[in-house]
Amino acid sequence: MHAYNDLIIVSKDADMQDLSLVFGNPPKVIWIRLGNSSTLQVENLLRREFRAIELFYENKTLSLVALS
Repeated sequence: MHAYNDLIIVSKDADMQDLSLVFGNPPKVIWIRLGNSSTLQVENLLRREFRAIELFYENKTLSLVALS
């Protein structure tokens, strides 16, 4: 088992989405789709979607989740 298996990358960069779709996990990727937004807006999104993020983390077959 590799140390990076439990990592989740959080990114607004569409390139991370492309890499995740091509190579799968690990690592898992949370793709933030908010456009031009503040750190507070991103924080609020992550807090609001916490349960979805937990389910994503627990599912070993998923490699990408997009949040907006």
